[in-house]
Amino acid sequence: PDLSELIIDVPGGGVFTRRWSVPGSKRSPLLLLHDSLGSVEQWRDFPAALAVATSRSVIAYDRLGFGKSSPRVERPSPGFIEEEAVVVVPALLEALSIERFVPFGHSVGGGMALTIAARHGARCEAVISEAAQAFVEPRTRSGIREAQRQFADPAQQARLVRWHGDKAPWVLDAWTQVWLSPAFTDWTLDHELERITCPVLAIHGEHDEYGSLAFPRRIAGGVKGPSQLGLLACGHVPHREKMQEVLGLVGPFLERSAQGWPG
Repeated sequence: PDLSELIIDVPGGGVFTRRWSVPGSKRSPLLLLHDSLGSVEQWRDFPAALAVATSRSVIAYDRLGFGKSSPRVERPSPGFIEEEAVVVVPALLEALSIERFVPFGHSVGGGMALTIAARHGARCEAVISEAAQAFVEPRTRSGIREAQRQFADPAQQARLVRWHGDKAPWVLDAWTQVWLSPAFTDWTLDHELERITCPVLAIHGEHDEYGSLAFPRRIAGGVKGPSQLGLLACGHVPHREKMQEVLGLVGPFLERSAQGWPG
């Protein structure tokens, strides 16, 4: 695929965007939404492989405060998942002249992808969540607390700096303090799921340290449109741990979606 990069102005700053284009493809592009510590670079070779496997262009961006996008000062609000869907993504789609698309999100990005599908239903051909949280489980918070302990190690902090530069402390704070806050205890995707009518693929690792299989089952069972579960023998990052298996799920799923999900 052909590679291009842009900084796109959205409310709050500029977001770094990278596109893997498939020349001649008329199919709806995939929009990748990264996890709580993620960035465009951390998708590594997955977007290029995804473009080849699906014959679709793939677009990834750094959320504000992450990677090569503008820094943020204030901590995200408890409504940050919905805000990404209704404030930032519409500005991105307009700047990139995208009408129909497929949101594909990892971890909290999966929650964002599903919220996008709920809020922009007619524009979403399908939606893919990977290791997405559907509510706040004790396992989710214990995993975050364990990560907090690990990031007390300067060597672990250096890994974050590699991807986010001097934004790294904000990135860690934004993840841990929002998810562990009392205001986030009762957060759930339920009210978004019931608005989703396009096909949904919910991918999840059976050994995910941040959430049980209750998450993908809640997602698949809560939507109005057709849904498919993709359960894999791995942890929280299926696209890295089991990339070929993920591609093997996504390709046929999108073919069915493009055909109007025949029974």
